[in-house]
Amino acid sequence: MTRFIHDQFAKDYLEELLSPYGEVKPSRRVAGEVREIDVWFAPSPIAAANLAGLGLLGRFARTPAIFEPFRNPANPDDICNCLLKLLEVRGDYQREANRNNTLIQESNLPKLWILTPTASANLLKGFRAILEPNWLPGVYLMGDSLRTAIVVIHQLPQTSETLWLRLLGRGSVQKRAIDELEALPQDNPLRAVALEMLYNLRQNLQVNQSNDAEERELIMRLAPLYQQDREQAIREGEQRGIQEGQRQLIDNFLRGRFGELDEELSALIDLLLALPPKELSALMLQLATLSREELLGRFSERD
Repeated sequence: MTRFIHDQFAKDYLEELLSPYGEVKPSRRVAGEVREIDVWFAPSPIAAANLAGLGLLGRFARTPAIFEPFRNPANPDDICNCLLKLLEVRGDYQREANRNNTLIQESNLPKLWILTPTASANLLKGFRAILEPNWLPGVYLMGDSLRTAIVVIHQLPQTSETLWLRLLGRGSVQKRAIDELEALPQDNPLRAVALEMLYNLRQNLQVNQSNDAEERELIMRLAPLYQQDREQAIREGEQRGIQEGQRQLIDNFLRGRFGELDEELSALIDLLLALPPKELSALMLQLATLSREELLGRFSERD
């Protein structure tokens, strides 16, 4: 049961990370016997330049791509099923080209990226998947015409370039990646996306009451992060509430003193909010005796 929870996490995670950069179709069906591609991705020409932020995952996503992530190590049957999906997609392209009396553009064909935590030497040898100098360790490419690679997540270097893929690993590899994720600046948008997906995974594992030791450890590792983010969200919500209350108070004061606010007076609200609390309080006390010109003059002098 929990394998399906992890599978759904991987698909949702990849969809969330890739969606700003192009079209993502999770669980896309292909012809023949009913099969579903886990994640189909077509890069947007406009956003493609920003893919560098995803590191190695962004490099995979520079061209149309099929992502097939596995929670448990992929076996030969799993690899063959992924290749069947790729070939059926190629068949769709061929049929469309025949209907339009055109040739298939090789650059438009998707590449298949099989993401597995580990892979034996025999499995890699069986599919003639090899390391190439222009790729990182852990990325094993099959023949050029197959447009397929087996990505062994636990063999990837522990660098920022591979972080977004190592989060799909298991055990200590995933734990180390979560530590690195936690250390990123809090305003990093990818950090927020990844944590949200991990929190969903944690919740689903808790609901399922997993007895797996590795999954229980993952739940415990994510617990303090979740609590910190929850407390931060509460503080930010409270701060927004205070600021909104102050804004409404200043708005009411100005309206009570000058009636309907025009553009100049409305613009003063943000300037007043930016004042130190003591200076703001003193100015609010003086407001009843200040004319419109005097109040505006106070801020023109600051400029």
